[in-house]
Amino acid sequence: MTSVVLDASALIALLRREPGMDIVRRHLADAAISAVNYSEVIKKTIEYGGAAEPVNAYVRNVSLNIVPFDSEQAVSSGNLYPATKPYGLSFADRACLNLGARYGVPVLTTEKRMADTPVGVKVQLIRGEH
Repeated sequence: MTSVVLDASALIALLRREPGMDIVRRHLADAAISAVNYSEVIKKTIEYGGAAEPVNAYVRNVSLNIVPFDSEQAVSSGNLYPATKPYGLSFADRACLNLGARYGVPVLTTEKRMADTPVGVKVQLIRGEH
């Protein structure tokens, strides 16, 4: 059973051993992440000079649930645009919030603007405000 949804920033914090990683690690066994956000993690890993395969191997090893992004989620995420636009949330942020809403579980993130967005999803910051 999924108890939390991870934003890309939360998984990146764990992978890079940044503040807040302990909160993510505690929830990893029953966490999910949208394939959209997972793609963002891979992109950031490469941007930081890393390689995708070690991240992919780690994610497979911990059995993180990567949820495919389908047409239903595309519509639901798109429908969040009016509420999220004033907060500057990205497509990936909306995909993450949508998955949290779909499962009825909190989202773990480092991004305060996600926590400030009034979309009916509980957002837990894993470290100080950003």
